[in-house]
Amino acid sequence: MKRLVVCALLSTFVLGALAQEKKDTVIVITRDSTKRDRKSVTIRFGLTDYKKDSTKTEPKSINKFSVQFNAARFDLGLSTYTDKGSFTLNPANSFLERETWKSSNFGFDFFQMGFRFNSYFKIYTGAGLDWNHMRLKQNITMQKDKPSLSYVTETVDYKKNRFSSQYLRIPLSFQIRSKTDKKGDKLNFVFGPEIGFLLNGKVKQKSKENGKDKFKDDYNLNPFRYGAFARLGYGGKGIYVKYYGNDVFADGQGPADFKNLSFGLMLGF
Repeated sequence: MKRLVVCALLSTFVLGALAQEKKDTVIVITRDSTKRDRKSVTIRFGLTDYKKDSTKTEPKSINKFSVQFNAARFDLGLSTYTDKGSFTLNPANSFLERETWKSSNFGFDFFQMGFRFNSYFKIYTGAGLDWNHMRLKQNITMQKDKPSLSYVTETVDYKKNRFSSQYLRIPLSFQIRSKTDKKGDKLNFVFGPEIGFLLNGKVKQKSKENGKDKFKDDYNLNPFRYGAFARLGYGGKGIYVKYYGNDVFADGQGPADFKNLSFGLMLGF
């Protein structure tokens, strides 16, 4: 329902702004019925040209600017960290030791706005959500509302002790793609910078003694982050890597020069 309201508002705004153009102006809202993305809703607006053929019910767009509200670029991979440039933690930061194969990254985009210059090159920005889950090895609990990252050692043996962050991600993407092959697919390479704004931090624990516990706080995580990413894929599948240039924790509130690197598989270019 919310998406329909947003679509209607955008339609009203764009139609009013372009009402004086000589060419017909329309907004086309489509639902992709292909197997790859059945739930995708795309909003495209701009100057359009109608062909004289009355059998054509959909206008042919001549404007290469597009706005899309859909779920795309699903990332699922591993999240790792460097401590002063090394993947080995300093003794002072050993409390952040994690289980490598259970420390994960998940994210997706829900909005995109861009301009396609030609069939091979496009620039677009957007917005999405991104989670990093650090599965801690030690039986500790991060403390809330502290001036710096703090923890207490517990006597409980945790089956799961996950320390997570959630960010609003805003990438600026440069897309290069190949010609369509015989199967109807393309080779895609996308890269660019990305910024993020902290939404929340969370500790999720599971133990025989206490059952399941969840705690939310900012946990001294960096409220703003910046970095770069790259994506390579064929058709709707691929791989990605993301690296953030500033520290995981806010200045003076956690380990210094402690940075995040994520990589894995993705779906939906």
